[in-house]
Amino acid sequence: MCGAIRYETQAEMIWALLCHCEDCQRAAGADYIGWFAVPSDSMTWQGKRKFYASSPGVQRSFCETCGTPMSFQADRFPNETHLYAPSLDDRSLYKPTANIFWPEHVPWAQDAPQLPRYEKGLKSPVLPRTNQN
Repeated sequence: MCGAIRYETQAEMIWALLCHCEDCQRAAGADYIGWFAVPSDSMTWQGKRKFYASSPGVQRSFCETCGTPMSFQADRFPNETHLYAPSLDDRSLYKPTANIFWPEHVPWAQDAPQLPRYEKGLKSPVLPRTNQN
């Protein structure tokens, strides 16, 4: 968010998905998280991240300046770094292929596609519906 941390990789995404687990919801303060994975050895970082052991064998990183969540690394995925999809400079690169931990989804998540969509806040114009979510 503040730009103090940047990452770069030339690797292709291993996978891209939407996680609905309660741990991710609480860690990011969001209904669900768009994640993608890249090989850990393909990553270069600029700036200083802080790390939090959110559960045994799991490290979540965040910006020490503004607190923005940055990554997820776990012993069970030893060669992967999981990154938040909104952190991409080009968000069009992210194309999720699955929802995981669906049994933990927030009750209103399944209703979101049917709700009206506004350009900005509630007083801005309603956007036309398209076939895309």
